[in-house]
Order: sequence, then structure tokens, then C-alpha cells
Amino acid sequence: MFRYYVNKKAQPTGEHEVHTSLCSNKPLPENSIYLGEFPTCHGAIAKAREYYEEVDGCYFCCRECHTR
Repeated sequence: MFRYYVNKKAQPTGEHEVHTSLCSNKPLPENSIYLGEFPTCHGAIAKAREYYEEVDGCYFCCRECHTR
């Protein structure tokens, strides 16, 4: 299980990235929303969609959920 966060700041292409707590590219605490613990990034993506319509997994820590 990993702890997941979503970036409050959208990427230039409009999506908000989901990161694990171990990611070296995760946003600063003040720019993130804690999503919870999930066994895979898919659950975190679903939770992030409760906050933002456009979400994507981080290329580095959530590559399985990275689509852009």
C-alpha cells in the first residue's frame, strides 16, 4: 500500500498529477491533497477525480496510470 497525493496545481496541459509519498517529483505539502492509501494507483486516480475532472498519474511514480 502506498500513500497518494494529488497536485493542486494543474500541469500546463490541464491535468492534476497523482503521486506517491515516495516520489521525488511530488508537490510541496501546501500544493497537495492527501488521497489516502491504496494498493495501486488506480484507486488513487478514482479518488483524485472527486476533486478534479482531469487527473493523470505521475510518469515517475505512477507510470501504470500515466496516460499523457
